[in-house]
Amino acid sequence: MAAKSKRSENLIGLKCSECNRRNYYAGRNKKKVERKIQLKKYCQWCRKHTVHKETKLGGK
Repeated sequence: MAAKSKRSENLIGLKCSECNRRNYYAGRNKKKVERKIQLKKYCQWCRKHTVHKETKLGGK
């Protein structure tokens, strides 16, 4: 079985709070940042700036 890289362990998805689509991917140091990340970013589906919240990436 292949081991996960350190980069993939810290990878998170950012989901639009209005249309619930995952538009961005970002890294986060889980040891230093304990709360979930919320950023105001541009959503290409809503065509406006909305709050994007941290989500888990789907996978095994």
